[in-house]
Order: sequence, then structure tokens, then C-alpha cells
Amino acid sequence: MTTIGHKTWPKLTSRNEFRFLADLVMKRSTGDQTLVALQDQQSGTTRFANNQIVQNVDTRRGSLSVTVAFGRRHGTASTTDFTAGSVQQTVTKATEIAQLSPEDPEYLPPAGPQQYSTPPTTRVETTLAGPARRLEYANEAIGQCRMENLGAAGILSSSIATVGVAASTGLFAHEERTDARFSLTVQAGEATGWGAAAHRSIDHLRVQERTLTAINKAKRGLEVRELPPGRYSVILEPSAVAGLWSALLWTLDAKDYDKGTSALSGKLGQPIVDRRLSLRNQPDHEDLLGIGFTSEGLPTLASDWMTEGVLTQLSYDRFTAKARGIDSIPTLDAPCLSGAGSSLPTLQELIKHTERAILVTNFWYIRAVNPTDLTLTGMTRDGTFLVENGQIVSAVKNFRFHESPLQVFNRVEAFTNPAEAITSETGKLLVPSMRLRDFNFSSVTRF
Repeated sequence: MTTIGHKTWPKLTSRNEFRFLADLVMKRSTGDQTLVALQDQQSGTTRFANNQIVQNVDTRRGSLSVTVAFGRRHGTASTTDFTAGSVQQTVTKATEIAQLSPEDPEYLPPAGPQQYSTPPTTRVETTLAGPARRLEYANEAIGQCRMENLGAAGILSSSIATVGVAASTGLFAHEERTDARFSLTVQAGEATGWGAAAHRSIDHLRVQERTLTAINKAKRGLEVRELPPGRYSVILEPSAVAGLWSALLWTLDAKDYDKGTSALSGKLGQPIVDRRLSLRNQPDHEDLLGIGFTSEGLPTLASDWMTEGVLTQLSYDRFTAKARGIDSIPTLDAPCLSGAGSSLPTLQELIKHTERAILVTNFWYIRAVNPTDLTLTGMTRDGTFLVENGQIVSAVKNFRFHESPLQVFNRVEAFTNPAEAITSETGKLLVPSMRLRDFNFSSVTRF
């Protein structure tokens, strides 16, 4: 259901309402185990292009998913209709699917009752934000670009959701989550500048600050020179660092590790990156998007994944964790990469104390070339600049790179405090800007 104007929707499914629905499912189910999952969301999206608003819509989506299991045979069915009759039909459908399904050798019954922390998953200002509030922020970005005779395109969204998981084992979890996002591309001739943010609070997106940064990058990119491919010192801004780290995070899967197909296989307990770097999951951090529980109803945990460069943790599904004898499964919903040291420089200070380097705003189209050593390829975008004698002297044509994060992050020269970074693969991280040596730019792109 979509609307152009702002509409008063029915309230999101409360804790008591979800408990009522879960009890109804359990009473109707004849399975050995039953699990029910709720996702009820009201979201709004404002899109703009060519300095004009092109879309401003609100959407309500609700889904109730039921999984019924007989031994190791299980089936799942979903409905968007929360009435008693529809819920009954969904239970019946899930039961029929389970009875017709083959046994799943890795199926485990749902977890039992859990204890949950209460991370800051909701902010009232986002809950109350509607189309008018999003228009205000979008027009602020557009107005800044118009004043500079530059083009603006982007998106601003806000949402509030209630999420729940319950099972016949006594498991029950329910929480409210808000989410706000902003992304902007500024066009100046052939040059672009970019900025993005995500936060529980719509007022923390810092739209003006990120718009001015994107404008500055676009304007600096008007006069561009071409440099030859080769190995350069680089200064990677947080988004570029996060792009490389995202690929590294995906290699933490314990199954791949055990099969020997992971680039990290055999390296648990060993240093894999610079000894000054540590990766920690921090669901209670107010600037991250931590949640209280996973889709299976397991509690999210503050946990160390890399400590002083040493790999200390892997990512487990419940089956693999049980096989390994792991009771508390670590989560990575709110990753923060930090570097040890006092009085760390800012990005501006990092640039100021650099003799020569390529400054990279962001990478895109990152793909694996060699999974065995995690060699990646991708391209720079939205602002690539030459730094000489502590100053940005010109924009440079975009490069393609071929590098492995396992090698790159062992060539760290300096880093800042962690800052917000957004990637399409892993969402939001906190990571520092970094100066690295001998980064391999394999070719120059032709755009």
C-alpha cells in the first residue's frame, strides 16, 4: 500500500498483540516445534534528482511467518493478513509444506527462552518523522546544490518497525526499531561528489554537513589529471576502508573456515592485520545500528572479533555452533574497527602530514578475484585526488585496483578515530580513515 500524502496508519504490532498472535499460532499448530516471526514496518522514502523532488511516499508492510517442524522436516508459510482466519490458514500451509518436505540434516529446534539486553534501537524523532520532515531535509540538500549551480540526486528515508520472534520452546522476543538514511550525489560536469549516512535518529544524519562535503568534492573534481597505474600511498576515507573490510567480514563464516575454502582458514588465533587494529561488535553503541536479537531470537552480544590484529572469532549458524560446542553465538550487527593510540590525527591532519598519496573517497563494484587470498578488484569513485606536500593539488582520473585486505591492512602507516561509514554489503560500520603504503592501482578507468 502506497500513498502520496501522509496517512494515519493502524499502529504497529505491539508486544502484547504479537504475544496474542504467537499464542494463536501455537494453539493451532500440530507440529513438534513451531516458530513464528513478525516484521511490521512503516517506512517513507523521499527521492530527488536534477534538483527536484521526484518521489515522496509512505509505505506500510507487515508479515507474519510461521515455521512448523516434524522431526527434521520443516515448512514455512507467511501472510500479510493478521486476522485469526488468515493466521490459521498460514499454520495449515506451513504444516502441509513440512509434511511434504525431505529431512533437513542441519535442522535444529528453535532456541529456548533467552535473556536480552536493550540496545538503543529506537528514537522518537524518527518515529514522528513523516513526508514533511523528509522534504525539509531533502530540500536543504537541494538548496545548497542550487546555490552552487550543481546537480543533486539522492534519497532520504525513515522507518519504524516492530520485530518479533516466538517459539513453542518458550522463546519470545519483541522490539521496536527505527532507521533513517541519507545518500547524496552531487554532479559538477563530469565530476561527482558523494556522501551518505545512516542512524536511528533522522536528526543525526547531518544533511547539511554531508551535502557541503559532497559539493566540495564535486567542485574539486572539475579539473582532473590522469596518473599512470602503479603502487601508490593512499589515504582511504571511511567509506573506502569499509568497502574493503566488508569483504573481509564475509570471510568469517565458520563453515567455510572448517572446509578450508576461506582465505582465513587456519588463521584463528593468529595475526591477520596490523597489530594496532581491533574489531569489536558493539550493539549498545548509539551511533551504530545494533539490535537486541537475531532473526532466530538469539541475543546479540558485545564481542571481540579481532584483538590487536589477531583473529579471535568466527561467524556461526546454530548448527555449526552446536557442532563446535559453542553456547553463546557471537553476532556482528554493530561492527566497530578501531586503532590503538592516543591523540590520533583527524583526516585533515592525516592529509597535512602526507608527502604524496592518492586520496580515495569511496570504492564501488568490489568483486572477489581470488577467494583463496581474498584478492579483490574494484574502482574508485565520487572523488579521487592527488595529495602532495600536505595539500590536495588536483583530482585524478579514477583507478581500478587489485588488492587483498589481508595484505592492505598490514601496510597501515596511520589512522584516525573511527567514523561512520555506509556500505551496501554490510550496512553501517564505524571505521577510521587510513593511510596505507603500496596500494596497487592496476589500471586507469575511462570515465
